[in-house]
Formats: sequence, structure tokens, C-alpha cells
Amino acid sequence: MGSSKASCSVSLLQLFIVVCLVFQCFAKNHADLSTTLIVNASDASGKPIPETLFGIFFEEINHAGAGGIWAELVSNRGFEAGGPNTPSNIDPWSVIGNGSLINVETDRTSFFDRNKVALRLEVLCDSKGDNICPADGVGVYNPGFWGMNIEQGKKYKVVFYVRSTESLNLTVSLTGSNGVGNLASSVITGSALHFSNWTKVETLLVAKETNRNSRLQLTTTTKGVIWLDQVSAMPLDTYKGHGFRSELVEMLADLKPKFIRFPGGCFVEGEWLRNAFRWKATVGPWEERPGHFGDVWMYWTDDGLGYFEFLQLAEDLDALPIWVFNNGVSHNDQVDTSAVLPFVQEALDGIEFARGDPTSKWGSLRAAMGHPEPFDLRYVAVGNEDCGKKNYRGNYLEFYKAIRNAYPDIQIISNCDGSSRPLDHPADMYDYHVYTNANDMFSRANAFDRTSRDGPKAFVSEYAVTGKDAGTGSLLAALAEAGFLIGLEKNSDAVEMVSYAPLFVNANDRRWNPDAIVFNSFQHYGTPSYWVQQFFSESSGATLLSTSLQATSSNSLVASAITFQSSVDKKNYIRIKVVNFGTNAVNLKISIAGLEPNSLQLSGSQTVLTSANVMDENSFSQPNKVVPNQSLLKNVGKDMNVTVPPRSFTSFDLLKESSNLKMTGSESSSRSSI
Repeated sequence: MGSSKASCSVSLLQLFIVVCLVFQCFAKNHADLSTTLIVNASDASGKPIPETLFGIFFEEINHAGAGGIWAELVSNRGFEAGGPNTPSNIDPWSVIGNGSLINVETDRTSFFDRNKVALRLEVLCDSKGDNICPADGVGVYNPGFWGMNIEQGKKYKVVFYVRSTESLNLTVSLTGSNGVGNLASSVITGSALHFSNWTKVETLLVAKETNRNSRLQLTTTTKGVIWLDQVSAMPLDTYKGHGFRSELVEMLADLKPKFIRFPGGCFVEGEWLRNAFRWKATVGPWEERPGHFGDVWMYWTDDGLGYFEFLQLAEDLDALPIWVFNNGVSHNDQVDTSAVLPFVQEALDGIEFARGDPTSKWGSLRAAMGHPEPFDLRYVAVGNEDCGKKNYRGNYLEFYKAIRNAYPDIQIISNCDGSSRPLDHPADMYDYHVYTNANDMFSRANAFDRTSRDGPKAFVSEYAVTGKDAGTGSLLAALAEAGFLIGLEKNSDAVEMVSYAPLFVNANDRRWNPDAIVFNSFQHYGTPSYWVQQFFSESSGATLLSTSLQATSSNSLVASAITFQSSVDKKNYIRIKVVNFGTNAVNLKISIAGLEPNSLQLSGSQTVLTSANVMDENSFSQPNKVVPNQSLLKNVGKDMNVTVPPRSFTSFDLLKESSNLKMTGSESSSRSSI
């Protein structure tokens, strides 16, 4: 009995000691989760941030353009995707009617020299006689890119080229995916004489109802042979009338990008040079463009979204274009420097197309396409991720010398990373690409701390968290990227430009994960990485303030501060951004020095991006699961105590002028973009 009591006493004592140790550890951890951020808001301490710091990068990947922001509804509109040898595959076109009623194949009788393939329809049935056509006719249909989104009341312009051996009676219609339900239709008729040669036909269809999974049909009940080519269907309500899908481009506009890098990426290089993006094949009338197979991302593009359209998109977004061109190097073959001059001339011609006088050879083509005024092309990039290739440096120097001589003001970007050691060749900027896990990305907030401030500046033209940390667009990935971007903002005397990659993904063709914006034919949403970029939408051209963050044991906090004039209300603000990459809330004391007395409004706004689970994502069913939430920030002053939630990105906007801060609605909390 006595020995049992002694044992019990020892056990209780041990338990007491363990509890005390745990409590002390817990108390110590909590003490570590309080820290101070000092912001020097004096005019003398501020540093200008480049006007071009934050922008966007568009690559034709994941059907981002074809079947994406380019509003063309027809896939393989010129029947060229099956290759130049006929008869060829016409996917995704399909035949309406069996072999006893119609015979369909391609031939090389097109009106257009650069795309000779056309579609031949031999109609065996008729409206009378022994072989009667079905009431709805026979012909072909195109489902577009995983279904056409047709909306009630909207107008769709259908254009195609046709010729016929007999009189023509062709019905053009928009129907459901199974051919049932007439959403809109038009009948094209004419004599055999009228259609004996290739004839361009235009018709306007007005949708009677909405169908998210529609198709375009061309059918007839008249015997004879009909040829079709270059069949297009476009909605009329595109972004600024220039052919872009409005709701997707509006998401880009909300980021207020200062530049757009295009058209790639690996899309520029190609697996083989024969499949690289070549700008001259993508300009001029759309029906004359041959299109090409993008052999990196493995799909055909008709190149309706070409060099001209990219320049137009940049202008529409009030962003500067950055043209990435092929330098004679692909993934698998490359041109020797001694033979690269044709590629150099192609680049010079491309610059002339963008900026040349409308009377110049290539400037006149731009003018003929409807844009006599030059585009504001100031930047070109020589290749993409080619620095390690055998001929890159030699080729690069040929481009550099020729462009510098002809256009001395153009800024030339090298593929070679100059962040850790000086470049061995002249350049105005250098590319820096990073795809990595979340922890490594967050740690790269300091990546440019020791980079030389002399010489070319960095263009962080591609960054993203990838792999299991990213999923298809997680909060974890976004927070790590936010920490990295804060580091770039604070090092903006060494970093000139920043853009995320990839920008878009059609949910039906995920070639790469994650992406900033996800869409299908009628839905879209931003991933958390997209929303992170909105926190920086006012940073370009702002003033960077000096900040000092008291060190914590976890080193899970990064912060920056800027002053800016709002592009919305034209008032002056201080914006303090804080990423808490840790798993505990942080009590943060913010002390702002260098301000005149009473120079801050008593209320401001606080915007937080967080979620219950760090791997949470947005989706078509929950597009707003992880989005910024804005609320009123009270008791604003030079010294403030705030709580930064775990696994979060928070910004505090403080109004510097003596006028009321306008909040959306009457409630103190609301969902909002930054």
C-alpha cells in the first residue's frame, strides 16, 4: 500500500512538470506571435516603383486563345488541321447523314493560296425522287471548343466561303449539341451560276434561346456538290469590338496590367522550328492565314488570334506590348548563327509592322488591317528559355546589333539570368523564371536582396507555385507567391517587371496546373493566385516606403508598404501588405513614422485573403470560396494594433486626405476586389 502511494506521488509530480513545460512552451510561442512593423512614410524615404512593375503574360497554352479569349466559336474553321494531304481528318467537324445520303472529304481546291484545303460535300439525296433527304437535311456540323455557348438575344455573325455545281439551298443554323432545337437559322439560296465560283457569304443569327452546349450546322436537301471553306461564327459583343471574349478580358483589365508579354512561352519556340509561331503567317485577312499546329501543347490554332490581335489587346488594356519572337531555336532544332539573318530580318519586319509609318512595307499592312497609327511597341524578348542552347548567345547578338541599330529606343530582353552574376552580353533586361514548391517560393522573397543595382534589370516574366502544393490553384500556392511578390516589390530597383504564368486554362484542356483564370464556354473564375495579383494592382508607379519588421522565431511574416494615388477615386493612400505564411495568428503593431499630424483618416479598409483550409480552391460550383474580403478598419492612426490571421494575405489601406473613405454598401464587411 505504502509503495503504491509513493509511486502515485511520483507520477503526479512528473505530470505536473510536463504540464508546466508545455504551458511555458505555449506561452513562449504566443509571445513570439506578437511583432512590430515600422513604416517610414516620410517623403524623403520613399523610392519610386517602376511604372511597369506588374503586368500579365499570355501564352497559347491550355486553349487560352483558341477556344478561350479569342471569341471565334468554330474550331478548325479552314479544315487545315488535318494537314495538307487530302483527303484528311476534319475533326471536330462531323457529318450529318449516312453514306447513302452524303459523301464528305477534303480536297485542295481552296480559293486561298496559303491554305489550300477545302471541304467537298457530295449530296446524293434530294428533295424529290427516289433518294429523299431527311427533313432537316444533310451536311456537316461543328461543336466548337467543347460546345458553343449561345445566349438568348445575342447576335452571331457567320461567315463562310462556298461554291456549288447546282443551285444552292443551304441552311445555316445554331442547334443543341445533338442537333435538336433550332436556336437560330438562316437559309442561303442562289443560282448555280451565282455560286459556280467561290463566293463569300455573311449572315447574322439572333439566338431565340440559350444553350451552353450548342453547335453550328450547315445543311441542305438539294442534290449536287458543294464546297465549303473558312467557316467562322463570332459573337458581336466582343471586348471593345475587337474579337475578344469580354468577360475574360475584363478579368485582365481588373488587374490593371502595365504590360502584356506574348505569345509565349514555349509556344514561340515549338518542339520543332517548323511548328514555331511565326508572326507573318498570323497577319492579314483572317481567312488567308494558314494556321499552325502548336506541337508543344499539342493542338491546332487557326491563328485568328495573331500578332496584330495581340498588339490590339495590349492597346485595349492600356498595357505596353512585349513581343517574344523566335530566335532560330526550338526545343529540338536550331539555326546556326551563320544562317540566322532571315530570322533577324523577320524580327525587324515585325517591329516595322507594329511601329512603322503607314506608308512603309509592313506598316501599310497594319494600316490596311484598320490601325494606321503605330502601336506602342517598346520591348522585345529574344527567344524564350533558350539561354542554355548551343546557338543562343551567337544568335542573340545578331538580333541585338540589328535591333539596336534600327530601333535604338527598343528595350531588348535576354533569356539569360543575370540575378546572381553579370551577363556576358549586352541587354536592357533579363528573364527570370521560377516554378517551385510553396516553401521555396516564399523563401524567395529575399531572392533579389543582393542583386546588383547596376546593369540590366530583372524581368520576372514567369513565376508560380507548382506541384502538390498548388493543386489546381490553392490558397497555399497563392500565399507563397504573395510573399515572393512582396519581395520583388521591395526590390523594384533591381526588378523592372513581373508576370504570373500561365494566365488562362480552358477546363476541358488542362495542359498545365495551376493557372490564374479558369474557364469553359460560359463560366470562369479566378484562382487564389489571380486574386493575389489584385493586391498589387496599384503598385506600378507608386512610391515604396521603407519598412522594418521585427524578427520572429518563425520568420513566417513578410510585409511592404507603398503610397499611391488611387486609379478609382484619385485620392492618396498608404497601403500596407502583410503575408502570414505561418499557422498561427500574429498580433501586429504597426507604427507609421514621418507623417504630418492629423494626416490620416480615422477609418480605412482592411482586405484579407484566407480560407479554412490552406489547400482550398475555387471552382465553377464555388467560384468565390477563396477571394479577398474587405471590411472597415477603425481607429486608424500612426500606431495601430491589428491581428493578422494565420495563412493569410492582408492589406491595410489608409487614406491620407481629409475626406471620407467610401465603402461599398452600408455594412462594415463585404466581398470585394482590391
